[in-house]
Amino acid sequence: MNARILVVDDEPEIADLVEVYLKSEGFTVFKCGTGTQALSFVSEQELDLAILDVMLPDISGFTLCGEIRKGHRFPVLMLTAKADDMDKITGLTIGADDYITKPFNPLELVARVKAQLRRYTRYNELERTENRDIIDFNGLVINRSTHQCWLYDRELSLTPIEFDILWMLCENRGQVISAERLFEGVWGEKYLDRNNTVMVHIRRLREKMGEPSRNPRFIKTVWGVGYKID
Repeated sequence: MNARILVVDDEPEIADLVEVYLKSEGFTVFKCGTGTQALSFVSEQELDLAILDVMLPDISGFTLCGEIRKGHRFPVLMLTAKADDMDKITGLTIGADDYITKPFNPLELVARVKAQLRRYTRYNELERTENRDIIDFNGLVINRSTHQCWLYDRELSLTPIEFDILWMLCENRGQVISAERLFEGVWGEKYLDRNNTVMVHIRRLREKMGEPSRNPRFIKTVWGVGYKID
């Protein structure tokens, strides 16, 4: 796993030690000595994990963690010289994922880093899977895993065929889909000339969505070509 890890510590010997152990595991390591430098770096780079010292020369690691959490979800590990439960509670409350006290065993730190990266990777994979099953735009939400559809928070009662047509149009948003492609994609059969099946189902879909036939907001007819959703 070639994860990108940021180490923020104003003690060069500690930052260098952490870097050596993390690099030996194949990780890419970046180092910053102040919270200000770290904030600038985080805003410009894609990261997979950050290790923050609590005691920094400009802003505290807690403040830095809170700022990172405003726009990022990657794991954050806190390093502190205090074995104080209140410090641990503070760090976890503002969004830190783990906490380790100095002096620490570098191998333990590496193990904790790996554990957080595994959790983060699983979370991202689950989120990507869920996102592939949900399309949400302009007040229309369609969920393929539950076969439910809402328009402006009103659930639409769609037949399986109507749902599949709408999903196919939404999945190819902005593209014109021919009646032939829709029919073969939804019904799984060869399309025959003068087959009005798709047109009839499009009309029913528009009715259920409350769409005017002449100027629909969602399902638009491109005459002589097919249908599309913008």
